[in-house]
Amino acid sequence: MSHSSAAAHPHTAEHRQRPRARPAAAVSRYVHRSRGGYTLQHAGHQIRIGPVAFWIVVGTLVAMAVWSILTGTYFAFREDVLTGLIGRETKMQFAYEDRIAELRAEVDRITSRQLLDQQQFAQKLKTLLDRQAALERRTDALAGDGLTTGSIPPARSAKRAPAAPPPNLSPPKPKPISDTVIYVAPPDREARLQSRLAPAGATRLAMRDAGGLDGMVARVSASLDKVAQRQRAALGNIEERVDNKARRMHSVLADLGIHIGKIPRRAAGGPFMPVRPPKPGASAFNRQFYRVALARARIAHYDRVLIDVPVRKPVAGPIDVNSPFGVRTDPFNGRPAMHTGVDLHGDYGEPVYATAAGTVTKAGRDGGYGNLVEIRHGNGISTRYGHLSAIEVKVGQKVRVGQVIGKIGSTGRSTGPHLHYETRVDGKPVNPQKFLRAGLRLGHA
Repeated sequence: MSHSSAAAHPHTAEHRQRPRARPAAAVSRYVHRSRGGYTLQHAGHQIRIGPVAFWIVVGTLVAMAVWSILTGTYFAFREDVLTGLIGRETKMQFAYEDRIAELRAEVDRITSRQLLDQQQFAQKLKTLLDRQAALERRTDALAGDGLTTGSIPPARSAKRAPAAPPPNLSPPKPKPISDTVIYVAPPDREARLQSRLAPAGATRLAMRDAGGLDGMVARVSASLDKVAQRQRAALGNIEERVDNKARRMHSVLADLGIHIGKIPRRAAGGPFMPVRPPKPGASAFNRQFYRVALARARIAHYDRVLIDVPVRKPVAGPIDVNSPFGVRTDPFNGRPAMHTGVDLHGDYGEPVYATAAGTVTKAGRDGGYGNLVEIRHGNGISTRYGHLSAIEVKVGQKVRVGQVIGKIGSTGRSTGPHLHYETRVDGKPVNPQKFLRAGLRLGHA
């Protein structure tokens, strides 16, 4: 069949044989799609490829082509791409550097603020320590104050004191001025103090909610404010008490006609160191404490003066006056007579005390006085103690306040055991009850 076809169509056979003489580069390639795959023809050779392998080959060729195109494009635009990448990196680097610089600046600000806060806290702490030291000095000054706080004296019993103290006990020694008398502040002053304390308590409650170092400093400062306020209140009470006491003592001495400048000076001495008043810029506490010190100095001076003034009781227990000072009916003849003293009731043998310090000028029998003791106290004041059953001192002897000078009796012109007590000023008898009432005003028990 092949040969007949060639013979029948000579030209066709010749035509089919011509391509064999052509060069390999000019040989055409054909790809035919057949059933079940693809057939590749080249130079009379046929290669049959399955569809999967065919598309793999085609995809590989396409990928290589795309890669080639991209590579060519990259190398063509390499400089622009590199420049863009470098610029982007540079911008990112600058952004990071700026951010780092901001963080460093923030750290520096925080550090500076911490240092400043630390310095401020140290300054506040130093201020608190200084205030604490000042308050401690004030507390020491108040604790060293010579004035006692005092208390209300108990009610006196109507029972009379024993006739004589036990033999193993020394007789009582009354003081010139009793420290048990205190000044009671009026109610409106207490209300003012409470009104000042209330804001401090509210401030303390507000500070309690604060936190951190500032809150702690605020709480400590509020506590110190409370302590300072209490000290001012305590010093205010002391000032009122000593000022009233000094004025009361001065008033008593003036009523008795005692000239303070004429009282004999007692033994004293030492270098002169003037007290300087507080400076104009001194605190209110220092100025107030200076006033308290001056008032206490006046009280101490008045105490020294009153040592020589007979304002104390000559007998123990409450005073029971049998016969007052002045004109009376004579107990022996019933006629009017001048009584130059007061007769104080007492049991036989009870001790008699010196009502002021002085020197004994008489100690013995003296007419109607019976056994008499006379003491000169200075500034023209003297006292007499008559009808004694016993005398415990001698003429010329120095006696102190409250010293036992004799015992109650009924010697001389007397109707029974009692003490005839006289007070004389410049030799003239005056009512002793004037001095005894002055002692009550001064708080003498």
